[in-house]
Amino acid sequence: MAKYNVLFVLGGPGAGKGTQCDYIVRDYDFVHLSAGDLLREERQRPGSQYGEEIEGHIRSGTIVPVQITCSLLQRAMENSGRKNFLIDGFPRNKDNLEGWNKAMEEVADVKRVLFFDCDEKVCVDRCLNRGKTSGRSDDNEESLKKRIHTYNTSTMPIIEHYRKLNLVSELHAEQTPDEVFGDVKKVLDDLTL
Repeated sequence: MAKYNVLFVLGGPGAGKGTQCDYIVRDYDFVHLSAGDLLREERQRPGSQYGEEIEGHIRSGTIVPVQITCSLLQRAMENSGRKNFLIDGFPRNKDNLEGWNKAMEEVADVKRVLFFDCDEKVCVDRCLNRGKTSGRSDDNEESLKKRIHTYNTSTMPIIEHYRKLNLVSELHAEQTPDEVFGDVKKVLDDLTL
């Protein structure tokens, strides 16, 4: 069987990753997979083989083992019946990257990394604004400081890794969503999938 085509979607909190994924899914043949959403869904699923372990990690504030995340991503890919995937917010760190390479090497090819680069102040303002209506407990200043620090120290090295492989498309995410999507379309229209 042919490997799945994957685009990693990375950028700081509030950079507009989710909005752009919605636009891509609307206009292109991609399935949007969010690692965080898959973990939350699995935790709630009755009879889940991973539910208790995921719950334990969430309760203790530790990172869910990458093998579980990759297993959930692979299952979602297989269940979708589709070939092209946006993976949002993963890999977040070196351990995620190594686990992905080990578990998914025979399953998926990373075709591009869409890196939504955005000024930290813009990201914080967007998240605080979103937090007024989103109900997300992590859209507050205290959480955002931690999330941005983690992004800068853990995720930026992943972007640099893929940059060395000439797989990063850097998108200036401070523009309006439609302007950003205009740039995204240029990248996607040049992809051979």
